[in-house]
Amino acid sequence: MSSKTLKPKHSGPSTLGKLYLIAYNGIQTLGWSYLLLQTATFFLNRGKLEDFWREIKWTVIIFQNAALLEVVHSAIRLVPSNVMVVFMQIFSRVFLVCGMLLATHSATVSPGLPLCIIAWSITEIIRYAYYALNLVNFVPQILLFFRYSTFLILYPIGITGELLCMYHSLDEVVEKQLFTVSMPNTWNFIFNYYYFLVFYMSLYIPLFPYLFGHMLKQRRKMLGDETKKTA
Repeated sequence: MSSKTLKPKHSGPSTLGKLYLIAYNGIQTLGWSYLLLQTATFFLNRGKLEDFWREIKWTVIIFQNAALLEVVHSAIRLVPSNVMVVFMQIFSRVFLVCGMLLATHSATVSPGLPLCIIAWSITEIIRYAYYALNLVNFVPQILLFFRYSTFLILYPIGITGELLCMYHSLDEVVEKQLFTVSMPNTWNFIFNYYYFLVFYMSLYIPLFPYLFGHMLKQRRKMLGDETKKTA
């Protein structure tokens, strides 16, 4: 009789880890809900696009950068998510906030910014609420459906918004030579932020299908029975 080597299953977080994750996901749900409320209130009051970033700036900085903790959660196996997938999903947003919105004025007045914020907010409200409730084994069926369905629309909208923000910042990056290191210098090192951005934007071409495909696989896994019923 041959013996099989069984891979250890993820047993889940400890009680303390579980409480921490509930608190983290709960706070993130509230934070992104507040951001969506800010956005809706701003535009319903006919706010101008050039003032939008000023209105939401600190909410975005705090709650988007807090998402970096998810990479740590995956790395230390507090959650069973793939570290590289989590990193890729979060990095583009953090980069946009820190490398574009905080560095250039052009990105903050791009029509892509409202697209990003609306898509991000709705996505994260659903996602974090799902994670928090899943930790206490109480996920409504409608929330499960939204968690693995809304990305079909919101993901392309968010990606479009991110690319628009970066595109509108390119001229300013060139004009101000932002984060650009030219020769000669002590380190004999050269770096052109403009070309980096162009290259970075081109990476969306292969990475978007990969990440979108990953979500489609997750959708089939989590909603497989329902999609078969409705097919």
